[in-house]
Amino acid sequence: MHDPRFLPGRRAVLAAAAAAPLLVSGAARAAEADLADLQDMTTGVVPIGADERRRRLDRAQALMKQHGLGAVLIEPGSSLLYFTGVRWGRSERALLAVLPVEGEPCIVSPYFEEPRMRETLAIPAEVRVWQEDEDPLKVVAGFLKDRKLAAHAVGIEETVRFFIPDMLAHAMPGAKIVSANPVVRGCRMIKTPAELALMQLATDVTIAAYRWTYKRVEKGMTGRDIGAIMDAATRKLGGSPEFSLVLIGEAAAYPHGTQAVHKVADGEIVLMDCGCTVQGYQSDVSRTFVYGAASKDQRMVWDQVHQGQQTALAAAKLGVPAGSVDEAIRKLYESFGYGPGYKLPGCSHRTGHGIGLDGHEPVNLVRGETTRLAPGMCFSNEPGIYIPGKFGVRLEDCFHMTEAGPKWFSEPPSSIDAPFR
Repeated sequence: MHDPRFLPGRRAVLAAAAAAPLLVSGAARAAEADLADLQDMTTGVVPIGADERRRRLDRAQALMKQHGLGAVLIEPGSSLLYFTGVRWGRSERALLAVLPVEGEPCIVSPYFEEPRMRETLAIPAEVRVWQEDEDPLKVVAGFLKDRKLAAHAVGIEETVRFFIPDMLAHAMPGAKIVSANPVVRGCRMIKTPAELALMQLATDVTIAAYRWTYKRVEKGMTGRDIGAIMDAATRKLGGSPEFSLVLIGEAAAYPHGTQAVHKVADGEIVLMDCGCTVQGYQSDVSRTFVYGAASKDQRMVWDQVHQGQQTALAAAKLGVPAGSVDEAIRKLYESFGYGPGYKLPGCSHRTGHGIGLDGHEPVNLVRGETTRLAPGMCFSNEPGIYIPGKFGVRLEDCFHMTEAGPKWFSEPPSSIDAPFR
């Protein structure tokens, strides 16, 4: 999500790295150029269609009735894309979607942006525009009054910036403004077969890119070198690279690395955390291996993390609180002598996060989360172990809940010597 509350730390790290001069080794450039044996895996992919979006709106409207909302207000981001198909960046000029409890939605657009907005609008909707000298939230208020919804509660999608509901309160004095989480989360957290298929394809692309990249890792390469190879392979396979974090040696002891540059060397850990999108839906897979021969300690920690992943999956039962999965990991790792809790050495981050159109979306597999697991929910499973000053190991595979329990999008490897199945 674009809201800072959901900005993954590794993306901040990668953004900082991207701002630095691009220095890629000759070996990495040669590997990037050697892509002839890779084929686009996304040919024939089925995008989200009109019927799917209609069902999303029907579901949202049913939840609005259930929770006493007259409308939901959304601005650009994944939720706008989810419900309307509109791909748009946020700026000081408000572009908004109003989902009413009954009838067609309304898109409130800057007047001069309407033609461009309609290019991506994927649902039937009323469009109302505002001029540069007008208040867009008065246009929203006018729509709600025309639909006889002004006296009903208005739900605000959780990443909407403060100035928008604040302006709405001025445009509609006395309006009841509440959280839209019961509606938006109630839709987006439960993935449909069409969404799961796109997430599976994104994962398949990432795994294929990993296998290709792994064979081309050489001594002396930096994390940037390896990430560049991974991104090139991902693009050739049909995915859009989302992130490619590569941590080498001691840098792997810190979940999102450090600013120090480390190079591949014999006996060094290489931790890769990479993902891509296919039709907007995301993958997220981490692998850890050793260049050369692994030490006894590296093997031990790798095996402990592997056991942690399996423990998390076994704990992910239908109907249990999401936080109980994280609690199972804490108990296991404390039995190994790590922690307690989130303290280091051990696992300093949650066991997993929700995933879908956003790489990180509600809810998380974290202590205290009471949301109960249900079919269609999707999560990462990444209970890494980090030993400051030495190294870290993270294995990450995503899974989705089915009527029969959790199911992997990608199968975890079984050995540090064979990190890619």
